[in-house]
Amino acid sequence: MTLRLTALEAHAEGEPGRVIVDVDDLVPGDTIAERFAYASRELHGLRRLVLHEPRGYPGLCAVLALTPSDPRADVAIIVMEQGAFTPMSGSNTICTVTALLESGRIPMVEPMTTVIVETAVGLVTVDARCADGKVLDVTIHNVPAFAVHLGVPLDVPELGTVPVDIAFGGQFFVLGNAADLGVGLAPSDAKDLLSIGARMKLAVNRQYPVTHPLNPGIDSVNLVMITGPGDGAGIDGRNAMVMATDRLSDDPITWTGALDRSPCGTGTCARMACMHARGELALDHAFVHQGMLDTTFTGRLVGETTVGPYPAVLPTITGRGWVTGRSEWILDESDPFPEGYTIGDIWPA
Repeated sequence: MTLRLTALEAHAEGEPGRVIVDVDDLVPGDTIAERFAYASRELHGLRRLVLHEPRGYPGLCAVLALTPSDPRADVAIIVMEQGAFTPMSGSNTICTVTALLESGRIPMVEPMTTVIVETAVGLVTVDARCADGKVLDVTIHNVPAFAVHLGVPLDVPELGTVPVDIAFGGQFFVLGNAADLGVGLAPSDAKDLLSIGARMKLAVNRQYPVTHPLNPGIDSVNLVMITGPGDGAGIDGRNAMVMATDRLSDDPITWTGALDRSPCGTGTCARMACMHARGELALDHAFVHQGMLDTTFTGRLVGETTVGPYPAVLPTITGRGWVTGRSEWILDESDPFPEGYTIGDIWPA
């Protein structure tokens, strides 16, 4: 049987997001938690089909935009990245809201449209500023973010022991300072960043198990953020966010992946949570975070709360998205590559 997928193509401050619509029948479950668990268990073939060649490329992420199970929500999302399904993504939320509003799939109200997004970590309120049928920018009122560990030693293969933070900003991150890791944060440093980030992910999941206290199915560090100071007027911090390959192992050939093209929304929330825990970022203070393409997200902490045993903060992230196209993707039943393919010239081996 031929599979057909309809998508809206977009990017958020440079990070591409393919928003796949009309796919409720592919993701069964009565709740978003059940649907996320099903996708994480059964739909890696679909994830690779969408993200790998000949339909995808190493920097691509995608979203399954679903009918929500919670009646308060306008849309539910499940995020597909090169290494895994993830419960939440700031850039992909911006892509989804921008694409659904500008396509008319969610009614646009000018000058502000509020969209409720159901995610595997809870409901997320999104405010989209709109004018003349376009989305100008998007502010995400994210789920609570919290630090799990601050400055703990991480033994990284072929690098040694480095201090890292481990935090939740919508998914779990390990964060390390570029100076401690001996690496720069320029696009020309990409290969070194990918290798170090992949090794950090491998190490942290072995040395520091994590489980979200309210969502026990979220139980691993998915992403690595390598941080540094701002490098221009009005920029408070810079980062490189590493999405390691899903084939990550002790074999050095797997120590690679792809860099987030945006400043990373959930990663910005995780970084702000760590800064607040250290007394470095006050409530209601803008934090302008720069990514590898010099684009920015503006974060802000608007309150405090707790998540299980952890002191937590309530973060917002503001950024811009652009629709880049509309597409239909086809898998013919005779196609010899039902999950796509990768080749080591541009992909991890």
